[in-house]
Amino acid sequence: MAKADLGMQADATTFTEFPTAPDDPAPGGLTEGVVLRVHADVAVHQSPGGPVFAKLPAKQLNNPTWVPVIAEHGRWAQVLLPSRPNGATGWVLEDDQVERARTPYVVDVEIDARRLTVRRAGAVIGEWVVGVGATESPTPRGRTYIMAAIEETVTKFSPIILPLGIHSNTFSTYGGGPGTVALHGWPDPSVFGQADSDGCVRVPDDALRLLATLPLGTLVHLR
Repeated sequence: MAKADLGMQADATTFTEFPTAPDDPAPGGLTEGVVLRVHADVAVHQSPGGPVFAKLPAKQLNNPTWVPVIAEHGRWAQVLLPSRPNGATGWVLEDDQVERARTPYVVDVEIDARRLTVRRAGAVIGEWVVGVGATESPTPRGRTYIMAAIEETVTKFSPIILPLGIHSNTFSTYGGGPGTVALHGWPDPSVFGQADSDGCVRVPDDALRLLATLPLGTLVHLR
């Protein structure tokens, strides 16, 4: 198969939007835990072998690009993208620029119950009460993943921030960024169990320590 010309294609990152990207066909579904590492620009297709609409770069927020696989067709893999709209997906060819791995972890956030659960191979290894988005800035729902891990050096509210591949439906921009939702800590424990964030999920320190050890690409359900 001939290589796609990626020169004119936009990067699929948290800063871009692809309105015609295929929707996630099962926003509440599980996966087999397969994740792909992109080592160089990879074409993102509408369907297996179909038109190219984006390229997936090797880095996301200065972290290596890992994306979860939600469906497969031969050597083609449908992956969740970090771009808007929420639930955007695309198909990539598993060639020599793509590394395949597997993660046994899944993170579940029950927004209404304000509870976060981490499972390893289906077994609960941690469960916490967390803070979620306020009524006017709700935490979005859907299937996403841990996109990056950022050591916070500017503000002090969380030592590590874990941006997800999903965005606020309230803010198109936030703090100079594109409204990316994240898992992060918070210095005041009174926020846990409350719905008063701008859309991010605020977690206790011990939850953050565990979450920061999970592989990039790990599936996160915001229910």
